[in-house]
Amino acid sequence: MAGVTQTISGHIVDILNREIFGEVVVENGMIRSVSRKEGMANQFILPGFIDAHVHIESSMLIPSEFARLAVVHGTVATVSDPHEIANVLGIPGVDYMIDNGSKVPFKFYFGAPSCVPATSFETAGARLGPDAIDELLRRPSIKYLAEMMNWPGVLNKDPEVLEKLSVARKYGKVVDGHAPGLSEEQSKEYISAGISTDHECVTYAEAKHKLNHGMKVIIREGSAARNFDALIALLPAYADQVMFGSDDKHPDSLEDGHINLLVKRALARGMDLFSVLRAACVNPVLHYGLDVGQLVAGDPADFIAVDNLTDFTVIQTYIRGTLVAERGCSRIDSVSARTPNNFTALPILAESLRVTLAGDKIRVIEALDGQLITRELFIRPKVSKGFAVTDPERDILKIVVVSRYGSATPAIAFIKNFGLKEGAIASSVAHDSHNIIAVGVDDDSLVRAINMIIREKGGISAVSGDMENILPLPVAGIMSLSDGHAVARRYKEMDQLAKRMGSSLGAPYMTLSFMALLVIPSLKLSDKGLFDGHKFTFTPLFK
Repeated sequence: MAGVTQTISGHIVDILNREIFGEVVVENGMIRSVSRKEGMANQFILPGFIDAHVHIESSMLIPSEFARLAVVHGTVATVSDPHEIANVLGIPGVDYMIDNGSKVPFKFYFGAPSCVPATSFETAGARLGPDAIDELLRRPSIKYLAEMMNWPGVLNKDPEVLEKLSVARKYGKVVDGHAPGLSEEQSKEYISAGISTDHECVTYAEAKHKLNHGMKVIIREGSAARNFDALIALLPAYADQVMFGSDDKHPDSLEDGHINLLVKRALARGMDLFSVLRAACVNPVLHYGLDVGQLVAGDPADFIAVDNLTDFTVIQTYIRGTLVAERGCSRIDSVSARTPNNFTALPILAESLRVTLAGDKIRVIEALDGQLITRELFIRPKVSKGFAVTDPERDILKIVVVSRYGSATPAIAFIKNFGLKEGAIASSVAHDSHNIIAVGVDDDSLVRAINMIIREKGGISAVSGDMENILPLPVAGIMSLSDGHAVARRYKEMDQLAKRMGSSLGAPYMTLSFMALLVIPSLKLSDKGLFDGHKFTFTPLFK
């Protein structure tokens, strides 16, 4: 406990010097000394794990609840982009995350969201221009300019984008990137604008050419986007340039594990222990300038004890000398919090979801399990009474996006690979503007699922026959106030329900949430229409 001198024995893992030895003495939350001792306790002590890129909101938990689950797995800090809540509430949303996170013993490092809204092709609840970015970045508590998703704006030298990058330089803050699928020449230009990281690399070749041009690559393994297998082979040659991040992690996944799982998987691949731990514990501290201890005298006492260096079962987690988790149990208490929101959508009718036939073929979004990217397909639609309709036998379902920020006509398209055989699922977690998004086999089910979300002013829902189920998300329509473990259980029930309805996706709701993310190609749907992510413009449904 902070304020008390503690001596903790074990095999101390010195990552940078590649040594294992000793005993650590903690006093008033700081490391007083680290020394070599014989007869050490049968445990290993090392710096805590850091998630180098995460949107806390995607866990559907407020920061204080996220912390309660994360510390059990040895996570002591996160580099967190609050652009989900910023797209709903603006700067007050960022302030909410900082305030709530400060109420628990955990190290949240928030960035200034660079792209609110993410594009001009969707309806969002707020806008953060250069003046707002300046207001945020001048704060010592804001560590960096968060992911610059508008890569076309960077490459085309959009004045507002360049001004935001200039503000980051003015305050000496690093800039995170988001640049999926760029060519090597495009990547060089993007990096030359001062952008230092990317978490969107899908292939080994893409990540390697970015690393070769000086960029840091965050190997992402979240609930929907999983790039670990494709990228981990880069670690031996680029140990000082690689970090681990989850990006978006749903509550059931967080309950099961966090960065610790990536450490174990990397070691199981035969990766060097110290290189793996450098990516998990050290590189984020050096890159972002985090105040997270590294088991050095004078550092904050942020560290973990594990049983061995193969299984990495976390025995204890300490943050500033406080024991925050022990043997699978969190010692962080839940805290009370407000429920700010921005949700004014009105219920819709089934008639608003009809699609009048206007061509021989339709553009169909092909969702890819485990990826944020999609493919564009051209398919002859099933037709009924002059309308293009869903065709569950071919897995061609209807996808709908409805603005939550007022009354508007729903945007409608078709999607493949969700696999539903009955009913519909819907969510107000829809990156990045968080409008309502739904997929279903018939219009009546879609309307019921959407209107449940509207009634609760946020949540994830499922309907089939007489069954209706919803997990309410009252905080900005994207987070719950409930106990993190209870939210994880309810989310798991919703996930299993969607799979019983026929979905073959690993994480149906997480995948659904990215089908409105226009900055990730190929084909997505905003509340304003079908969008071509390569050409960065709207595209017609019929061809």
